[in-house]
Amino acid sequence: MDRPTLRPPGDLRPDVRLDVRDDGPPDGEPVLLLHGFPQDGTSWSGVAPVLRRTGLRTLVPDQRGYAPGARPRGRRAYRLELLVQDAVALLDAAGLERAHVVGHDWGGIVAWALAAHRPERTASLTVASVPHPRALARSLTRSPQALRSVYVGAFQVPRLPEALLGPRLEQLLRRSGLPAAEAARYAARMREPGALTGALNWYRALPLSRLRTGPVDVPTTYAWGARDPALGRRAAELTAEHVRGPYRFVELDAGHWLPETRAEELAGLVLERVGGAANTP
Repeated sequence: MDRPTLRPPGDLRPDVRLDVRDDGPPDGEPVLLLHGFPQDGTSWSGVAPVLRRTGLRTLVPDQRGYAPGARPRGRRAYRLELLVQDAVALLDAAGLERAHVVGHDWGGIVAWALAAHRPERTASLTVASVPHPRALARSLTRSPQALRSVYVGAFQVPRLPEALLGPRLEQLLRRSGLPAAEAARYAARMREPGALTGALNWYRALPLSRLRTGPVDVPTTYAWGARDPALGRRAAELTAEHVRGPYRFVELDAGHWLPETRAEELAGLVLERVGGAANTP
């Protein structure tokens, strides 16, 4: 199946249509891979093939705000509870009771929330870069994380971030350590009508989201790059206190863009977690 169009059910706008790449054996253990900002499903192009070579089935969506058919107007349409509903709706559309969930950056925030609120749909969890949301919140007052996160407040301003980021996005991504080819591809996607505003609306909807992410009980692996400029050590270390199931923390000598720059290592961690979940009572 190649990029089918899915309309998630629930209290979503009728024009929200997600694209997903569904590859691998139909009867393989399913793995749902959720991308971050300002990426898209192609961020997993180095990870997903490794998983499929072991017989896994991969589902890789372009999420709300990124898929051309899923760019509703207004920041309320990007609340966390709706992003989680999108992931559940994708599993429903694929006929899956549950999947191993992998997330990076904002996709990691969705993955943490999905595992916390819908554990029956989450066979295991692997998150790259972004710590548990409560660990991140705690770190804001106990470390330099508030300075690292100042951009989140800046993104709340209407229209100005689009004007400032749009012409400079590719250059900024390259300076942050993203390889040139991926920086060019993501910047091109963000130049599509409504794409950058849709992606920024994930941040702008934060004050409006009612969903609060609690402790996670499913088997979990969290991978963090020690040179990540946006996410510091304090939150990474506090994450263990918010996982009650089997847990592994992996510190990598890397920056923020783990799916693109540490694809083989990240794929190995996913495979290890998928195998471990199968042996967890």
